[in-house]
Amino acid sequence: QVQLAESGGGLVQAGGSLRLSCAASGRTVSWYTMAWFRQAPGMEREFVAGVSWSSGSTYYADSVKGRFTISRSNAKNTVYLQMNNLKPEDTAVYYCAADSSSRIGERRSDYDYWGQGTQVTVSS
Repeated sequence: QVQLAESGGGLVQAGGSLRLSCAASGRTVSWYTMAWFRQAPGMEREFVAGVSWSSGSTYYADSVKGRFTISRSNAKNTVYLQMNNLKPEDTAVYYCAADSSSRIGERRSDYDYWGQGTQVTVSS
């Protein structure tokens, strides 16, 4: 079992930056593939970025490629999402997810553990 807690959300103007954190407890994140998803009002939860536990490889949704960076600190048992050049369409609740598979899945059903989410609002 692993528990996940996101933080770092907030209100930012378009073009600004935020860094989200996902602190894990219960098990070390080095054993899990970690991902960030987001869900805007009335929309499906969508994959944003992921990092594999086995290879350290990363993968991004096309909509955030070049603007967002996912990273992990095994020492701090934390995963981060650095978000730069934010756009109003990035507004959503951002969720951290974990799975014991080494593959970075893009579907919600690929992940067994979820945090409660943190709100990100980007004003134009």
